Amino acid sequence: MAVITLTTDLGYKDFYQAALKGSILSMMPQVNIVDITHNISAFNIPQAAFVLKNAFHYFPKGTVHLIGIDSVYNKNTRYLAVKYRDHYFVGSDNGIFSLMFEERPSEIVELNILQDLKFLHFPLTDIFAKASCHLAAGGSTADIGIAVSELEEKVNLQPVIEKDMIRGSVTYIDSFQNVITNISKELFSHVQQNRAFTLYFRRNETITHLSWHYNEVPEGEKLCLFGISNYLEIAINKGNAGGLLGLHLGDIVRVEFHS
Repeated sequence: MAVITLTTDLGYKDFYQAALKGSILSMMPQVNIVDITHNISAFNIPQAAFVLKNAFHYFPKGTVHLIGIDSVYNKNTRYLAVKYRDHYFVGSDNGIFSLMFEERPSEIVELNILQDLKFLHFPLTDIFAKASCHLAAGGSTADIGIAVSELEEKVNLQPVIEKDMIRGSVTYIDSFQNVITNISKELFSHVQQNRAFTLYFRRNETITHLSWHYNEVPEGEKLCLFGISNYLEIAINKGNAGGLLGLHLGDIVRVEFHS
């Protein structure tokens, strides 16, 4: 069965996401629509990129991922269909693709689907829905757009690396208030070289042990681990790490390695 996923900032209060789903089902009644999330903060491209980057590869190859972030009409913004690792992505060329992908996509087209004027300010229910249904039905990107070579570039903040230290930052706080940094497991291991470490963060807090799972420490105790995203997390077992530890997006964390 064809699958179309939805990642948007439309929320659950209004009729907007229902209108989007209805538009898709009107064109393709048999499609399987999967909500990745509609709770992205308004216009928050980095947040959407993080969520979708960590979710899409769990879906079958050929899945179409419709991205409704910062997608209102703008004459200077292109709408794209992109093929990457045998998945399709439809969205605005606002930098989200460059934040998600680790290498250049195999196909990039600027959509040339004629837009219905009554949907001018809300292309999700028109251009994006049409493109997604076309791809989900097995159509090619060449049928709905003109090949382009470049994507709008945005760059994630990268950790600062020294011989005995990594200085990173908080990039995401999930619904459980687990605090996720931009320090990957591969980078941590590369610099650590089997040495002991101390993780420093706000309010002079420290952690010196890497846990395998959240329940490895008593309830209410802080820990750090590499979660499903493969990035270093700061958490509290059965607790609210972001709030209780006073950590916010952009806050600096520091890992020092020592013998």
